Amino acid sequence: MNPLEIIGLAVGTGFSSGLNLYATVATLGLLQRFGVIHLPESMRGLAHPWVIGIAGVLYFIEFFADKIPYVDTIWDAVHTFIRPPAAAVLAYAAAGSAAPEWRWGAALLAGTVALTSHGAKASARAAANVSPEPFSNWALSLGEDALAVWLSWMASAHPLATVVLVILLLGLCAFLLYHLFRFARAALQKVFS
Repeated sequence: MNPLEIIGLAVGTGFSSGLNLYATVATLGLLQRFGVIHLPESMRGLAHPWVIGIAGVLYFIEFFADKIPYVDTIWDAVHTFIRPPAAAVLAYAAAGSAAPEWRWGAALLAGTVALTSHGAKASARAAANVSPEPFSNWALSLGEDALAVWLSWMASAHPLATVVLVILLLGLCAFLLYHLFRFARAALQKVFS
């Protein structure tokens, strides 16, 4: 793989892993298994039936946990310690044939991107939980799942476009985090005053 493909796969799978790790792993595994994409040799283990099956079962659990207000917040809190490290491992594997400094760089980049997308997701979902209607939570969850699946494919098929898209998505995450932080601070000030 050339450096652009490594970076595209690292940031694309990093961002999608921050949204939904299990959908990302299952998607990559299924796409490789059916020959839609060709992953680097070091990532081809994702196409093993056991890996796809485990990712599918965990995605099934997350699919329902993500639709229940407050359960999704607990799920996201636990996955703060799972998604970014797993994204780093995926990126490290994606750069399997590259020099060690590229592998470690890809891992650090993907872990950071995953933490950013995960933080924006978790914050937005926590804010949606205070809404009295359940549909915003479901819409956000389905949108996140669709974006994770699509971005997983995009990262391996179109690495340059993925890099540009992830940069734009990271800008959106920064915008959301900034405004959600301001909203939370104003709400806390109102409660304590």
